[in-house]
Amino acid sequence: MGNQVLVAESDPVLRSSLVRDLAAAGFVTRSCSTGLEALHLLSTDPPDAVLLELPDDELGPEQLVSMIRAVSQVPVLVAGAFDGEPAMVRLIELGADDVIARPSSFEYLLARLSAVLRRCRSAPADPVHRIGGLVVDVARRVATLDDQPLPLTRLEFDLLAHLAARPGEVVTRRELLREVWRHSYGDEQTVHVHLSWLRRKLGETATAPRYLHTVRGVGVKLERLDQATGLAGLPAGLPAGLPAGLPAGRPPGRAGGRVTGVGGRGAAPAG
Repeated sequence: MGNQVLVAESDPVLRSSLVRDLAAAGFVTRSCSTGLEALHLLSTDPPDAVLLELPDDELGPEQLVSMIRAVSQVPVLVAGAFDGEPAMVRLIELGADDVIARPSSFEYLLARLSAVLRRCRSAPADPVHRIGGLVVDVARRVATLDDQPLPLTRLEFDLLAHLAARPGEVVTRRELLREVWRHSYGDEQTVHVHLSWLRRKLGETATAPRYLHTVRGVGVKLERLDQATGLAGLPAGLPAGLPAGLPAGRPPGRAGGRVTGVGGRGAAPAG
């Protein structure tokens, strides 16, 4: 049996056409004409994906996407004639997996629907990521830092989960825009702003990172500081390269203006 798609379309002619064409492409379809009907069908028999095109619905696309995301992680595609990019970006920020601007062909819609379903099938089965004291539970959509819950928005959690799935690996902002925001184009400043918010909730800054490390000109990576620098076990605040036990602020190998016994000339003989 093919993937089941719920088609919520207010235009009866277009709804019939979509149901027919999706069935011909191998999908099992159900359809409705309002947002409230879509929510009811979603709760009684969850589909594999939802296609929304309800321009005149009383709920409105933004409210409907938010309500769906409150009860389900089912892939959601929203189609419609939008007033520019900001409206499309807003839907993605609220939880839509893809946004399709009308007019567009059925072939284009089918390609985007298939791509979303492929991503869902290839995703790992709800892992729990642990990086130092940071724990990201994808299934429960809960993140904790040092056993304390992090109050993350949906996008902040998705951003953290994407980075946590690839610890230590540099991820470009363009990739984050594509994979987290599900947008192949747009302003990377959006990613920068959300990273700043995420850093704040992790209790760090770009200049004093603990987990989120910027690689200038490339992207960002999620890695615990002592793992990133190879200084596991050193006291917090100890400069890189400083031998454990030497007071901070004193360069290794010098004390009182002369070379001392840290491997330099003039070191006291062993034994």
